[in-house]
Amino acid sequence: MQTRRGLNAATRATIPAEPGLVVEDVETGWCGAVLRTEKSGGIHLVVLEDRHGKTRSFPLGPGFWIDGEAVQLVPPANPATSVADRAPSRTASGSRAVAGARARTARASRILVEGRHDAELVEKVWGDDLRIEGVTVELLDGVDDLAAAVTDFSPGPGRRLGVLVDHLVEGSKEWREASAVAALPGLGTHVLVVGHPYVDIWEAVRPERVGLDRWPVIPRGTSWKHGILQALGWPHQEQRDVALGWRRILGQVRSYTDLEPELLGRVEELIDFVTGDLADT
Repeated sequence: MQTRRGLNAATRATIPAEPGLVVEDVETGWCGAVLRTEKSGGIHLVVLEDRHGKTRSFPLGPGFWIDGEAVQLVPPANPATSVADRAPSRTASGSRAVAGARARTARASRILVEGRHDAELVEKVWGDDLRIEGVTVELLDGVDDLAAAVTDFSPGPGRRLGVLVDHLVEGSKEWREASAVAALPGLGTHVLVVGHPYVDIWEAVRPERVGLDRWPVIPRGTSWKHGILQALGWPHQEQRDVALGWRRILGQVRSYTDLEPELLGRVEELIDFVTGDLADT
């Protein structure tokens, strides 16, 4: 196990422990947002709050990760009493927050996602970033005849289209639909279809967030969402149960650290693509 003292000081960045900053303790894996810094018994501590609202204190100094990089936390120049005293320094996606920023007028470029749950998860983690960039997320309601939906959008210079699909693995229905889009003439530089390997966007939430070691395999012929809810021991008979189950799962997501990297990379790729639309004009 990597230890706090074992991290090479030469490779550590020194970061003020500003309220709202999301960090992970190397030794324990505890991940949370900074609430405040304080002194106890002559030791400088940082108080972190996890996704369940539980708090834990750690000595300031080396032994923390931010975005996968080793850092050394130091007291902020103007320490606040709590996180409520100042705006968070990072958004839920891990981007640096821009204080007082207003939403940009919506771009012509868009991101399409398969369904409502996909859109809600993207909004929760990347919503602040998307508003600053002026990127709108719209629903596909499935990917049947994706090529037709792309054609209807009329992508072109300054009007890029990014598409996020579930279960984009070779041989799947989604794979065939993405291949049909790739075959459309004249749209290659204006359209990007990416996807994650999971059957449903629920699987992109790290399973430990709902008390599982891994998401269960649901047998063919069984509704995937109903099967997951049954495996969790949650109500699963009606569509209302599915909606409530998703609210419980989504409620466990506080930041990008609660999602699998296979989804994180694809959404970041789409945002970079659609916000590069000015290069077309």
